[in-house]
Amino acid sequence: MAKITLSNLAHSYSKTPASPSDFALKTIDHIWEDGSAYALLGPSGCGKSTLLNIISGLLAPSQGKVLFDDNDVTSASTSERNIAQVFQFPVVYDTMTVRQNLAFPLKNRKLGAAYIDSRVNDVANMIGMQDFLNDKASGLTADAKQKISLGRGIVREDVNAILFDEPLTVIDPQMKWELRTQLKALHQQLGHTMIYVTHDQTEALTFADKVVVMSEGEVVQVGTPTELFERPAHTFVGFFIGSPGMNVLPVTVVGSKAMIGNHEIQLNSTYEQLSGTIEMGIRPEYIKLSNEPSGLAIKIDRVEDVGHHKIVRTRHALDDQSLGINVIVKEGLEITDDMQYLVFEREKINVYADKWLQDGKAAI
Repeated sequence: MAKITLSNLAHSYSKTPASPSDFALKTIDHIWEDGSAYALLGPSGCGKSTLLNIISGLLAPSQGKVLFDDNDVTSASTSERNIAQVFQFPVVYDTMTVRQNLAFPLKNRKLGAAYIDSRVNDVANMIGMQDFLNDKASGLTADAKQKISLGRGIVREDVNAILFDEPLTVIDPQMKWELRTQLKALHQQLGHTMIYVTHDQTEALTFADKVVVMSEGEVVQVGTPTELFERPAHTFVGFFIGSPGMNVLPVTVVGSKAMIGNHEIQLNSTYEQLSGTIEMGIRPEYIKLSNEPSGLAIKIDRVEDVGHHKIVRTRHALDDQSLGINVIVKEGLEITDDMQYLVFEREKINVYADKWLQDGKAAI
């Protein structure tokens, strides 16, 4: 296991990058703590796989360093870094049995037969493949083959880190829940440093101790699932995490009051001299439908019943534009025709300037 440090790291696929837009990975300084489970979350093309390949040694960065336990490994190969990596599609030897596939990384290191046999049996039990050890991989389903890939990633006990590059993409949706649970349990059991790349927020939030959120080649927030949900450091994080994501509304902020047009909203904090584009962010879970005219006037466009709650799509007329605002209400709550106003939970409101979260002072 190892602490992984990224120092002044950046990468461009262009030989002569001339501007920040030429970088697939913008400057990153970050420490992955020894033994922790991280998820690297973001949409396709945001730089997740580029970053993972730099950590693993498959790609040399344009600038900066990669350190394992304070040792510079920037120029070291994957094997020298002692990394295990599980890819998006199963990597197995079809002509081998499950047992032979799991044993392969250990035999390559010329470990003893008794240890190999014991370790293979342990890992097979971890991934639920103990009844298939003598079956040829060629006859197995894609789900089972990916389990073998996962097993080969964790079979070595001496690795510095295990990297997962969207490993559940080809897995049946129901099986994903099982494998995510197994991966979380395996991390708790093995204690390896794990980095899990995904664009699926559910995978990220259920697997990781901390989530690293990326957008357009930049790390915009590192935090626990609760921190990302309650206090998104960037409006992208608020939008990307949650279903539906955080409502982001244009406001004018003066002191401890936010104004949407002529409607005044009391804030929990006081802000001074904010500049740039000012917005208010609030989750749909923290808005209530009301029949009180003191709330923000809206019109309900439609109601989507998703079983355990309802998503109410509303719209507020502001000057020459119309603001869409989503509200989540509990299943069973009656939505009446006179519910034409919204009330915001003031302690759940976040204020942003040019998309970045602003810290205010406690309001008196």
